[in-house]
Amino acid sequence: MAERIRIEIGFDGGQGLAALVTSDEADKLEDALAKGSDGVFKIDAEDGSYAISLRRIVFVKRYARESRVGFGAAA
Repeated sequence: MAERIRIEIGFDGGQGLAALVTSDEADKLEDALAKGSDGVFKIDAEDGSYAISLRRIVFVKRYARESRVGFGAAA
């Protein structure tokens, strides 16, 4: 199974979307935005599929890894 990363997408008007996607999905979204593509982009996330308007995206935040809170040995 492909590793999933968290992305957050901000839209004009203040709405936002957070999703767990494969790095390939995140790359495709970034490529579409870099090319100035217009129209609808489909994202397949862990919890379902989203169709988003590229024209309405204000920012995309991509997390390096999913952070986890837990107990461990202190260094």
